[in-house]
Amino acid sequence: MKALPVYLQWLILLACSLALGFILQHYHVPAALLLGPMMVGLVMVLSGARIAISPKVFIGCQAILGCMIAGALSPSILSVLVSDWLPVVLTLAVTLLASGLSGWLLVRFSSLPGPTGAWGASPGGASAMVAMAGDFGADVRLVAFMQYLRILFVATATAAAAVAHIAMGEQGAVAPAVQWFPPLDLRFVATLGVAAVGAILGRRLRIPAGPLLLPMVADATLHATGTLTLQVPEWLLALAYAFIGWSFGLRFTRAIVLLALKTLPQMLASIAGLMLLCGAMAWLLTKLLPVDLLTAYLATSPGGLDTVAIIAAGSQVNIGFVMAMQSLRLFAILLVGPAMARFISRTSVRRQASQSRG
Repeated sequence: MKALPVYLQWLILLACSLALGFILQHYHVPAALLLGPMMVGLVMVLSGARIAISPKVFIGCQAILGCMIAGALSPSILSVLVSDWLPVVLTLAVTLLASGLSGWLLVRFSSLPGPTGAWGASPGGASAMVAMAGDFGADVRLVAFMQYLRILFVATATAAAAVAHIAMGEQGAVAPAVQWFPPLDLRFVATLGVAAVGAILGRRLRIPAGPLLLPMVADATLHATGTLTLQVPEWLLALAYAFIGWSFGLRFTRAIVLLALKTLPQMLASIAGLMLLCGAMAWLLTKLLPVDLLTAYLATSPGGLDTVAIIAAGSQVNIGFVMAMQSLRLFAILLVGPAMARFISRTSVRRQASQSRG
């Protein structure tokens, strides 16, 4: 692969990513158009490919992703949070404590550095977690590996389809046909403008995950006030997912993969623990609130905001409740994540120092 011309490497990357992405999508794997390119990029860079995605392109794609997520937010989310505030807060607190404990255990029983373990174990928007991880000293490649490994587990048929079968007693609803190339209007121009301004300001103001968060907040505000509803066509979203996946996959090196494989058992144990805990909390929510098990599971699922939104869109669930819980957890992680990472880093340093003295 290393001896091939760069343009040919790009052609191979594009062709293989399209093939794998659409195969995964054919088998209803959520976020298929992100996971496929990421896996192809990983294989190619380990085979000696010499290509990379520009950071500016990655930032722009994050902004598009923020606009997409904002489309699932609405004022109804606030009423859901207020009316059911106690179970929501308790579920949120347990999830944050569980993710913090998971990150600490990862550092305690593996060779992962503190910030990497903390951000890798944080449930929320995977792209936001990876984006913020780099700002706080974590290895974004390992964080991406951990985040998307968990997405693979949560989003496969053995997780989502099994929960849908238990909750509904039948296969989940079939997702509506995707309109890849809808008619474009001024809303599309406005979308590009909001994404561009948000990406530039988020970067210049040094806001953690700002290129994703600022467009998301701006778009949600415009939609909630009735000022404007932005337009994110499927082809643009697919491009953004592909470039984000390539960016993550092409960042890996042989050394990072070897380190990830070395700590793979601990990562898998962390993922299994979070999934079991979320399943238990989902069952409790069905006893406290008038929601079905699939809705409760998606609301507490550690698969990430974007992935859960895709699953929820193709299922007969209470999307408002799901997105309310997921959005609140994402913002809570963004607020407490840095402090959690610093705490885990400090305790891991003390542990390593005491071991070295012993």
